[in-house]
Amino acid sequence: MAAVRPLDPGPARRPGEVLLDVRDLVVIRGTRRILEVDSLEIRAGQTLAVVGPNGAGKSTLLLSLARLVRPDAGVVRFAGRPLGPGDDLAYRRRIGLVLPAPLLLSASVFDNVAAGLRFRRVDAPEIRRRVELWLERLSIGHLRDRHAGGLSTGEAQRVSLARALVLDPELLLLDEPFASLDPGTRAELTDDFERLRRGTATTCVIVTHDLNEAARLGDRMAVLLEGRIRQCDVPARVMAAPADDEVAAFTGAPSGIRGRVVASRGGLVVVDTGAAPGTDLPARAEALLDAAQQAAMGDDGDAAPDR
Repeated sequence: MAAVRPLDPGPARRPGEVLLDVRDLVVIRGTRRILEVDSLEIRAGQTLAVVGPNGAGKSTLLLSLARLVRPDAGVVRFAGRPLGPGDDLAYRRRIGLVLPAPLLLSASVFDNVAAGLRFRRVDAPEIRRRVELWLERLSIGHLRDRHAGGLSTGEAQRVSLARALVLDPELLLLDEPFASLDPGTRAELTDDFERLRRGTATTCVIVTHDLNEAARLGDRMAVLLEGRIRQCDVPARVMAAPADDEVAAFTGAPSGIRGRVVASRGGLVVVDTGAAPGTDLPARAEALLDAAQQAAMGDDGDAAPDR
């Protein structure tokens, strides 16, 4: 087996520092650019939730971050160092990947979770310790000796998560990890994942089309529409203040109303939204301001005191 070139990212990133930095990333299929990300920063210890409709390019972005899809242009920096083709295997050893459908070996649950550690030639006692730890954390310790072929979908996805987390990855990439589960199992596994995520320093990127799931799990939310990131911010701001009409339509949040200020007085503003074309807007605006001012006056005609 060829030697793996070490990937030395320098000092470990402190929480909040940029771990993965994506610039001018482009993926082309045929003659169409299916992904075009100008800038994206993923910070150490945080979870970035990537949301968007089907076909927006979410999975392509995740597989590009995993170095399983080769971008046609752009730079990805891991802990400040640009990743080149010769770094792929060493980089993948520092990350974990969970796909929508768990792809398990035809072996026991224990052997599935231990596979990556054995590949990295971890000694047997340490493998046993780490595997049993994560089996318990994901509530599948009782399935230790069960063959993977006899697991339910929810159990299999728990094994898939354990197999990724047992490697103690610096970056965990999850592509719709709960999408194939029934609602009850999905809610239960989401609860468990949120608890585990809060208890580790692992940086996560989770792709989902479920806005509630993204808002719950993500420290930041990136909205991907037609291959472009249209907004990236904390979930509350994305939901309350969408960057444009398309983001508002996807999130279901109200977008801003465009117009021009016609008149203002005493902190009151009249805005023309174009709903009443052809009217004498300045005169109508002044009348509205007069009426508002009179409504704010006391019964004796004096202005209401400032509060």
